[in-house]
Amino acid sequence: MTALPPALDGEALRFEGGAGPLCAYVAGHGAPLLLVHSINAVACAAEMRPLHDHYRTTRSVFSLDLPGFGLSSRSDRVYTPRLMTDAIHATVRVIRERCGEVPIDLLGLSTSAEYAARAAAETPAAFRSVALVSPTGLRGTRPRRGAPGSTRFLPTLYRILRGPGWGESLFRGLTRPAVIRYFLERTWGSKRIDEQLWAYDVLTARAPGAWHAPLYFLSAGLFSADIFAVYESLTPPVWLSHGVRGDFTDYRLSPALLARPNWHGSVYQTGALPYFEEFSAFTADYDRFLATAV
Repeated sequence: MTALPPALDGEALRFEGGAGPLCAYVAGHGAPLLLVHSINAVACAAEMRPLHDHYRTTRSVFSLDLPGFGLSSRSDRVYTPRLMTDAIHATVRVIRERCGEVPIDLLGLSTSAEYAARAAAETPAAFRSVALVSPTGLRGTRPRRGAPGSTRFLPTLYRILRGPGWGESLFRGLTRPAVIRYFLERTWGSKRIDEQLWAYDVLTARAPGAWHAPLYFLSAGLFSADIFAVYESLTPPVWLSHGVRGDFTDYRLSPALLARPNWHGSVYQTGALPYFEEFSAFTADYDRFLATAV
């Protein structure tokens, strides 16, 4: 099996920090911006490509591969929101070593918006702003205010998925090229997906250990049961954005957060990765938000 090629341009920085061996793509110079990809069967920093390439011209951009994904360690271990949040904290320490003690702009996509929010709630002084793109935890009518640090993990389902030896085979079935395309089309709400992202997803699905973290995702172990309370606790400026097509369009709980003075929002006629489809509008809105963040 050939080594997985880099997902993004720039330095593939390897480091440790309490969440196992990690990798972040580093490019550009200027104020630091940390980008965190979503969680799914083939997730990785490739999902950040349009933003990584754009902001590297004016910012020091750090695009993280979370534990279990991309070029970070994919070891057989327990994957939790705590582990993912600790990976963000570890990356913050690396950013401070490189850029100094300056507040960081943090952007998290989908489920990783939960980890970005938790990191910012735990160390608010580290972050100048928090952007949540298509965040999870806002669907339905019942806010998740579980015990602090609790998750939605279904251990019986995890044992069934992993089985006595068939977990990897199950994962490979779910990540065949045609299946990856199907799920990207559901994410986009359209057949006009990004072909470059699809091609890299096909590659990353075949990396050694690629199946370990996704089984925790499929059994809800990477979703927080207390996330709405975490969102409510955020003190830095927050920007919430999402699309209206595809499988991720239920944000019925967002108005209560957007009513808070430090929260701002944008909606796009796109799927769940709006910056792939309405790049200019997305970056213009994000830049306006960043200009007002203090």
